[in-house]
Parts: sequence; C-alpha cells; structure tokens
Amino acid sequence: METPAARTLNHLLSATARDPLPLAYLTSMELNHFLLGLCALLQAYGSVWTESTCKLKAKFNLNSYKDVKKKVTVGGMFSVHQRVASSSRNTSTLPVSSGCEGFNFRTFRWTQTMLFTIDEINRRTDLLPHTDLGYVIYDSCFTISKAVEGTLTYLTGQDEAVPNYRCGSGAPLAALVGAGGSDLSIATARILGLYHFPQVSYFSSCSALQSKFQFPTFLRTIPNDMHQSTAMAKLVLHFGWTWVGTIAADDDYGKYGIKEFKEQVEDAGVCISFSETLSTVSSPEDIKRIVDTVVESTAKIIVVFSSDVNLSPLIAELLRNNVTNRTWIASEAWVTSALINQPGISSVLGGTLGFGVRRADIPGLRDHLLDLDPYADSLTEEFWETAFNCTMDYAKALTQARESSANGSVSRAGRAVPGGLCTGNENLQQLDTTYTDVTQLRMTYNVYKAVYAVAHALHNLEHCVVGQGPFNKNSCADITNFEPWQLMYYLKNVRFTVPHTGEEIYFNNGEVAGYYDIINWQFGEDGEVTYVPVGNYNGTDPKTARMSIWNSSIVWNSEEYEPPRSVCSEDCTPGTRKGIRQGEPVCCFDCIPCADGEISNITNARECIQCGEDYWSNEARDACIPKIIEFLAFGEPLGITLIVISAFGALITIGVGVVFVINLGTPLVNANDPLLSFSLLFSLVVTFLCSIVYLGKPHPWSCMTSQVGLALGFALCLSSLMGKSVVLMLRARALKAIRIRAKAAAKAAKAAAEAAANSGSPDVIVTNTPNPADTSGVNPEVDSLTFGHQRLMAAVATLIQAVACTVWLIIIPPHPVKNTAAQNVKIILECDVGSVVFICCIFAYDILLALLAFVFAFTARKLEDHFSEAKCVTFGMLVFFIVWISFVPAYLSTRGKFMVAVQIFAILASSFGLLACIFLPKCYVLLVKPERNIEELMKPRPKPRDGTSTGTSASLATSGTDLNATTASTVSTAIDD
Repeated sequence: METPAARTLNHLLSATARDPLPLAYLTSMELNHFLLGLCALLQAYGSVWTESTCKLKAKFNLNSYKDVKKKVTVGGMFSVHQRVASSSRNTSTLPVSSGCEGFNFRTFRWTQTMLFTIDEINRRTDLLPHTDLGYVIYDSCFTISKAVEGTLTYLTGQDEAVPNYRCGSGAPLAALVGAGGSDLSIATARILGLYHFPQVSYFSSCSALQSKFQFPTFLRTIPNDMHQSTAMAKLVLHFGWTWVGTIAADDDYGKYGIKEFKEQVEDAGVCISFSETLSTVSSPEDIKRIVDTVVESTAKIIVVFSSDVNLSPLIAELLRNNVTNRTWIASEAWVTSALINQPGISSVLGGTLGFGVRRADIPGLRDHLLDLDPYADSLTEEFWETAFNCTMDYAKALTQARESSANGSVSRAGRAVPGGLCTGNENLQQLDTTYTDVTQLRMTYNVYKAVYAVAHALHNLEHCVVGQGPFNKNSCADITNFEPWQLMYYLKNVRFTVPHTGEEIYFNNGEVAGYYDIINWQFGEDGEVTYVPVGNYNGTDPKTARMSIWNSSIVWNSEEYEPPRSVCSEDCTPGTRKGIRQGEPVCCFDCIPCADGEISNITNARECIQCGEDYWSNEARDACIPKIIEFLAFGEPLGITLIVISAFGALITIGVGVVFVINLGTPLVNANDPLLSFSLLFSLVVTFLCSIVYLGKPHPWSCMTSQVGLALGFALCLSSLMGKSVVLMLRARALKAIRIRAKAAAKAAKAAAEAAANSGSPDVIVTNTPNPADTSGVNPEVDSLTFGHQRLMAAVATLIQAVACTVWLIIIPPHPVKNTAAQNVKIILECDVGSVVFICCIFAYDILLALLAFVFAFTARKLEDHFSEAKCVTFGMLVFFIVWISFVPAYLSTRGKFMVAVQIFAILASSFGLLACIFLPKCYVLLVKPERNIEELMKPRPKPRDGTSTGTSASLATSGTDLNATTASTVSTAIDD
C-alpha cells in the first residue's frame, strides 16, 4: 500500500526524470527533506529493496577547521596531534574512528600559518581580486589511517566516505596542502592521484614521492630528500669521518633517506658502524636496545633520519643514560624542533649539525598567532587547555576541585570559578613554547609557500583569456566550477615570487630547488639552545661548489676546537698499508709495514709499491733510495792490504829469480832444468799480480784479464811443476831398478863364496861378474827425458789452456754485472764468468795438472838425501790443495766484496805456498849455505848397513859404480876366507 511519503517521493522522482533541473534548484533544507523522504520510502518497501541499496559503512571522527562559504576552498592537513588514542580491540561492537592525543604546538603553528596565509591572500587586491578562498583543514594525527580518512572526506565533501562521488555542496575544493609526514603523503597521494586531485606538501620530503607514475598530482615546497642525503654525505666526507652510525625512522621518510645516504658514503669509502630502525610506535625495549648500541659503538658520528615525534623518546632515554661525546647529524624534520629541545639536552645534543630548509620572516604572523579566540573551535580549546594547563569544561574543573579538596566539598565561591578552569583571558605572550617562537620559520615558511602556490595557480586559472586557454579547443576553466585536473595544469606551471622574501618558486617536475642551511646547535651558559647557521648547501650550484661550511663557527660537543674523529681504525701512515680484518667492514683494518724493497708514500695505501731494480726502501718505507753500490775498491783498507800483499809476493818472486840468475851455473840451480824454474817463477809473478786486477770497479777488460790471467798463470805454474816432477819420478824409478839388481848380485856372490868355502877348494877364482848397474840397457848417467822434453810438456800443457781460454773469450767472455739478488740493500758489482761450463772446464784442467804434478812428485819423494826437490814439490802441492779446498766453503759463505777478498786470499795463499815450499830451501842453500852448493855434496851418503842407499839426482852413475865396488869386495872376502 502506498504511503504519503512514498507518493511524495514518487512525484519528485518522476518530475526529476522528465527534467533534472528541479533538484539543482532545491535548497539545502529541501534537499534534506528529500533525502529523509527517500529513507522513509526505503523503510516502507521493506528489507528486500534495502538489500540492493547503498549502506554507510563508517562515519569519521575528524578535528577540523572549516570555512566553505567562499568561492573556492583550499584543503589542508596537519598533524596537530602526535598519535591516535588507543581504543578497544573488541570486534563485537560497531567500530568507531579513534580520537587523537599528544597535542603538538609546532604543527598547530603550521595550521594557524595556513589560516593566516589564506586571510592575507583574501586581503590582497593583486592576487585573486574577485575570489575569496575558504578552507577545510583536518588533523591527520601523524597517522596514516587518519590521513586517509581526511582524504576521503575531501573527495566526498562530507564526513562519510562515498567513493567516486562528491556529495557535498558549496565551493569547489581546489587542492590539498599537506599531509605532513612522508608516509601520510604517500597514502593520500595514491588516493588523490586516482582523481587527479592536486596535492602540495610542505613537509613530505621522501624521495619515493618523486615518481610521477605513482604520484602524478603530487607537488611539494620542501626539497627532495635526495638533496639532503647528498648534503649529509658531503658533510661526512668534508670532515673525514669514515665510521658513522645511522638511525632511521621505520617509515618511508627514514628508509629512503638513510638508504640514499648509505649508498653515497659507502661508495666513497665510509663504513656504517651500526644501522638502527626507530619504530613509529616505539617500545621501551626497542629504545633501550638502540641506546645500548649507541653506547657500545666506537662511532662518534650518528646520522638520524626521523621526525621529531618518533625521535623524542630516544632522546629522552639518551638523556637518562647520559650518553655524551657523540656528534649528531640531524635531518630537516627535527633539526629545529622544540619537541627535541628538552631541558638538560645540551650534554647530549650539543654540537649537533643538521640541515634546515630555507628560513624566512613572515610579517604579521606572530600577531595572528597571539590573536586566538579560545572558544572558536575544539582544536583551539584543546590548545588553550594544553598551553595553560587548565580546562574549558566547567564540570570537569569542578570535579577536579572536589578531588583536590581535603573534605571533598567546594565553597560557593569555588563553585562559581573552580580552580583549573580556563578563563579565556590568559596571555599567550607570556608563553614560552614553540607555538609562539617565530625565530626559526622553516617548515612554517614551506606552508606559507604552498598556500601561495595554490593561490597563484587559481589566479592564473581565473584570468585565463577565452580562446587562449590550455584545454580542449583553447578553452578555459571556470573558477566557480573547475575540475581538479584543470587546476593541476596551472600548479605544475606556476611561477611566482614569495612575498616578503623575494624567493622565486617554480616546480620542476613537482620539485623545488634543494637548498639547506647547515645548522649548529650551540648552548649558552643558561642552557638555552641557539641554532647557528654555519654553512649552506645549494643543489643547483656546480657539484664542487654546492656546499659551503664555516668551520671556525662550529661549536663541537667536546672541549676541543677541532672536529671529532670518528674512525674504526686510525689512518695508516706512509710506510704501511691497510690490512683488512676478516669479517669486518673495510674501514676496520690493521696497518701493516711494507716489506723490504716496498714503499707507500700516501696515507691509507691499499698496496705497497715495489721499488725499482736499482732502488731500495728507506728505513721509514716511504721512499725508494738508490741501493748502495758495492765492490772491493782500491782505496779502502782491505783493498790496500791486498795490493800490498800481492806486490810483496811479486817482489819476493822476482827476488828469487834474481838469486837464481846470479847462481845460474851452480849445481843446485842446474840440477833440474833451470828454464822451468824461471817459468815457474814467472807464473807465480803473474798470479800475484792478477789478484790486483780483481780489485776496483769491474770492467769488461778487468773481468777477462783477471779470470784468464789466473787460469793461464796457474796452468803455466802447474805444467812447469809437472815437467820437473815427471823427470824426478823417472830418475827415482831408474835408481830403484839399479838398487834391486845390486842387491841381487850381492846375494849371488855371497852364495858363490859360501859354496866355495864349503867345497874346500881355496883356489876358486871369480871371473866375469856382471855389472849391476847395467840393467836391461838402462844408463843411470843419462835421463830418459831431456830438458827439451820437459819444456815441451810444459809448453803443450800451457798451450791447451791458452786455446781453451781463447775460445772462452770469443764465445761467452766474462763481463761485469749488477748483482741485486745477493743483498737487498746493495748492488754488488762483480764479474759474471759468462759460461759455467767453460769456467768449470778451465779450472778442472788446472786441477788435473796439479794432481799429475802431485802424483809424480810424491812418487819421487825419496830420491835424494842432501836436497830432495821432489819433497818440496809434494809439500807445495799439498799446500795448494789445502788452500783451494778451504776456499770453496769460505767463498760460498760470503757475499759482496768479501767474495772477491776470499778469492784473492786463496790466490795469494796458494802462490805463497808454492813459492815457499819449492824455492825457500834452494834459496837457503844459495844464500845462507853456499858451501853446500857443490857437486860433492850432491852425491849420495855412505850406504847404510841394511844395504839401502839414497842418492842425488845429480849422479846416478856414481851410485852404480859404488854398487859394483861393493859387490867385488864381498867376493874377494869370500875367496880369502
């Protein structure tokens, strides 16, 4: 059955179907009656119809400022409160939008700044002269959920969320100024971007918001955090800090900001000591953990990317634990925040360096801030109650008075004006809060610029020339009925000069220039902080000139005037290199001294540099110096000593030769080829003098002369001794054969005599007795080798060595070299033999000659009694072998010039040994006992009783005659008997 309400509604709906204009001309009251009738109709038709209709799912609880009775409305969103109030988690009841708590004076000042700016624009005649701006400002409570509630409310035009519809009436909404923190703006920008609704932020600096693909309608008057991260990195590098800690809020602002900072400093070699995340809903356990990390870390520099709201609990805990001796690097979100500036904070945050956005003075703002009506709205009432610690609620004030009274009763006068009740006449000028502090208008200035940007965009939209517009067919938008995307066009291209400051504002892809003041926290004796600018950063300048820092103006959080050092390991000085510690950051290292022959001439060298072949590292290992060039020089004491000894040996040898020349015709000199004696003396002179050639700086000629002279000198010496020894050996063998025959003849004669005696025949006559000296044709008076043979042997033996040395000099001659391997700090100049094979063969040949001479002399060692030349040669060769056998280990155990000295000593010792053993006995006879140098004394001594006899090499025939006489005497005696 049709009700009256239903009939009325059907009549209106049928009229609207024919012509939609009637609804457009309905007043607000008539429209309200219409909606009430619609609801009544829905109830009348029952539940079946209502199942297919819309239902209101939530009604938002938002604190706001509103003035929509203007031509255009500008939206605003500020975090007047710090958080939402905790609510019951009971799901059995209808969810209620949470309220907010924690009033924030700083953001309340920003809110009042927007109201002040709108009022200032409305009073101007040059900007929007025909259009007044209204406002709708919501409190986001620094919470994403509240920011989303406010966004949906903007879009729908009422306190309910009806997606895709704007159901509110009144002036069109131009743009949103807000929504405060980066997390909040990201949430709101995603929604507003769906509807192409412009958003101009004053506080959201997160670099993630630069993506126009995700946030096509987002603009901001605060610089992108990429600039701030770069500025922080440059600041750290400017002071040489390589060991820093980081703390970031657990939101997009903190995560993106600290990520950019880390990437830049780590590329430059800076290490992160610790990296902590500050939860947006902090717990005492998390705060205590972060404080412990700060205390335990050796990093003296801590970079903080966080808002003041999130950071304040950590600062309070640091203050309770008295964590000092740290320098904090502050982001723009808290660098001048009064919420952080708590009493007694100077010991913790003194010397803090931070980056603040551009500061400005705004004339008239302070007067506006002080001219508040405490009863105007709920937010102002709450501000008044918080600022003056009173209440606007009479009943609440009365209850508090009763609770504080001793007997629980309040007097009549007390009931009239109970204690704790705000009067509304309190003086804001007496307040010392961040709300009334207009000395550091930085974020406030950003709000001011954001409102002016919207106003200038609206001005350009309103003054569009018809037919020259930017839209379809060069059309213009209507200031009273424009779409958000149309205003977005003007906002992206707006360019204006900010009043009172002269700063030119324009958006480059939604961004403004990155300019920061570098601020230093300096505390006076009264403990009050002063934010002192000590530099600036301008992202539009060339890279090398973007940052300016006035070091002398900075006050550090220590008694020193120099910047604090924050390194994991101290710098490695020149002469050392960095040795990375296993499992630790690259900034933690040990300084390892460079090895011998390597240097490092810079601080913190990663590797040591190898010195050149002719250079060596100095004691400090920071420079290469020329190596010491070493050789056995003539002028040094050892060289002089060797020269004197060599010259003395040569002179003695020449003296011996002179003695022999003087006594050339005597039996002793003529006994065994005097020419070989002179060749032997000449070779010894050569060996003495060639040792001098080993001295001095090696040259090609000296290397060849010393080696070849030594080889040929010893070859001539040893071949001469071999020539002498072989003759002595042959004489000894001949004499031995004669003695054997003599003994046999004597034995035969004795046997014959005994036989004759036994036969009793006295007339036995011995005849034809053989001559014992005549043994197989051997003539004892003549040597089988003449002097010519001896000389030929010596000449051939020496010639063989000369040919070998010639081949050696032609193919691979000895040459001077720089020996850098024997000693690291020295270059030893020495002679390279050229070919090891040749040198071995040549001196092996000398050894062979020495062995032959020794064997021959040793065989003839018992040849004579008065003067045994064979014994002298034998002893001389023994000395020769002993010297050179001792030379080998001594030579191998020495280095440098002492190797040459050992070699010279071996040459001199062997030469002196041969000279002394062979010629000293002869010189003794020639000079001291000349009476023995006669032929008679060269004959053998009388025969010993055992029948053995020795003789001189001067007369083997004499020995044979004596043996015949002895035999004949024996026979005669036997006959007589």
